[in-house]
Amino acid sequence: MYAVIKTGGKQYRVKEGDIIKLELLPADVGNEVSFSEVMMIADGDKFTCGAPLVKNAVVKAEVMAHGRHKKIKIIKFRRRKHHMKQMGHRQHYTQVKITAISK
Repeated sequence: MYAVIKTGGKQYRVKEGDIIKLELLPADVGNEVSFSEVMMIADGDKFTCGAPLVKNAVVKAEVMAHGRHKKIKIIKFRRRKHHMKQMGHRQHYTQVKITAISK
């Protein structure tokens, strides 16, 4: 059984026991969070697609950690002018473990 959830402007395909990194959530480590924006649920051969969301469907997860991704480098460069500007960015994330999918 798996589900497609929407959180942080992105969609994730999850199943019970999965550990995924999401956009930063305002929850403490060890707390349970629930995602009500479930777009699809698949259980064996049965598919339930929402229009746009599946009614009464909830995916529950446990917050495992907060952190920051690896740094990405941004370089702005002006040709022939001997000018270059370098910047970096590290995005915050929340790591969760999917505990339950209910219809």
